[in-house]
Amino acid sequence: MNTPLERPLQEARRQTDELFRIIRADSLYDRPIPERHRIVFYLGHLEAFDWNLLARYALDLPAFHPTFDRLFAFGIDPPEGELPNDRPSDWPAVAEVEVYNQRTREAIDRVLPNIPAGMLDAAIEHRLMHAETLAYILHHLPYDRKLAPSDATSTPGCVPEPRMIEIPAGDAQLGRAAGEGFAWDNEYQAHAVAVPPFSISKYKVTNGEYLEFVRAGGPPPFFWVERKGEMYYRAMFREVPLSLDAPVYLTKCQAEAYAQWHGGALPTEAQFHRASAGLPPSRNVDFRYWDPLPVTADDDTADHAPSQMTGNGWEWTSTVFAPFPGFQPLPWYSNYSAPFFDGQHYVLKGASPRTAACFLRPSFRNWFRPSYPYIYATFRMVQS
Repeated sequence: MNTPLERPLQEARRQTDELFRIIRADSLYDRPIPERHRIVFYLGHLEAFDWNLLARYALDLPAFHPTFDRLFAFGIDPPEGELPNDRPSDWPAVAEVEVYNQRTREAIDRVLPNIPAGMLDAAIEHRLMHAETLAYILHHLPYDRKLAPSDATSTPGCVPEPRMIEIPAGDAQLGRAAGEGFAWDNEYQAHAVAVPPFSISKYKVTNGEYLEFVRAGGPPPFFWVERKGEMYYRAMFREVPLSLDAPVYLTKCQAEAYAQWHGGALPTEAQFHRASAGLPPSRNVDFRYWDPLPVTADDDTADHAPSQMTGNGWEWTSTVFAPFPGFQPLPWYSNYSAPFFDGQHYVLKGASPRTAACFLRPSFRNWFRPSYPYIYATFRMVQS
């Protein structure tokens, strides 16, 4: 007996399996990002999460490797200056992890029809979130430690003329109503927020625009590197000349500094919703490309509307990540959102090139610390 979610689960597994095939065998104990676990953790984490939620919590199946169930249960998000200090020898052999993974998949597949749909949705989306997390972690793995496919990378172009789009006053619809399909706890409850009139950039801020700021003394993004006086972008599989018409990937702190330099500000979450309502996503989502496209790549959309509000790079907002009115944690994943309601994380909206299609729903919220430099995050400006 098949479940309607069997195919999405298999597709999600395929996405993450392909990512691990990019990594050279001798690199699985590397830590490309100092604030994150070594890669080997993620190899075990995806299956451990599925096992702990779907087999142990939902169906109370007996544990066959409780040590791995605990070891691979949770990722980390340490405060600034508090980096992990484990060694490669602290982790089990890859072959042991692969045996655990295979046995976990086989056990879950046998009981798939008995698993509550909401929990299976959560497991699929959790895995697809990590397909993006792994992509940006592997982005910062040295090029000689991964295997590059033969896809092309975009070339430098011209910076489009900056434009502002007027957004009239009105209500922004935030959140998701019960019964509209699966969502995470921080997406509930649906509610309206009154938003005064404002203007917003037609395009995400480009590398070319931000380069002017750097030349005036602004901080360069983590994704850039200077070679003999020329700026290059550290793409997923090679360094390339900086594409001036692509969106700049940077921290919220850097985005705010640029916006202030230009007399603007970052949009609030409500302003983003107000400006993006009803607009189609960019073509650069759902694992189609590894790196950003020009900000004008989707200019077949309406001329009077902002472009690429969803896709080609998450967008920083000025909104602190906090619960909506009526927030209730998921009973079977109570620490998904609540630990991050600490005033130190900010909401990002939209999507990146490596964001799965299921997260393109308007209610989905991403969040990170404002100085975190590794993610595919860009921005646009607003003026009141």
